[in-house]
Amino acid sequence: MKTLLLELFTWWNGQTMGTRFFTWRKGEFVGEDEFGNKYYKERAGKKRWVIYNGLAEASTIPPGWHGWMHHRVDTPPSEETYHAKHWQQPHQANRTGTPGAYRPHGSILTPEARPEVSGDYEAWTPGS
Repeated sequence: MKTLLLELFTWWNGQTMGTRFFTWRKGEFVGEDEFGNKYYKERAGKKRWVIYNGLAEASTIPPGWHGWMHHRVDTPPSEETYHAKHWQQPHQANRTGTPGAYRPHGSILTPEARPEVSGDYEAWTPGS
């Protein structure tokens, strides 16, 4: 019952009723990633979508699936042996709006004081 209510009234928690119906009617399962996200494509078209495992957070899509979702590659990672490049970093959750978010020195949300100006800056004035 809880799942049904979540599908009816929330869009950020997995899938909605409309997405469930569209997936049932026109979707073809393509694969699943290590985070539990499920990927689908339209049987008779080019539409591709993801049903997130939990909260709808786009940063949880791994690089291989990201390329497939944005039509950069035609073969999904589930049909090939995809290996991340050496320069690709593992996934980190988007921490914006949380206590773990990046806050530079001098931000009003950090206890550190703003660094002193080095004195090498000279303000521009018109006509100089």
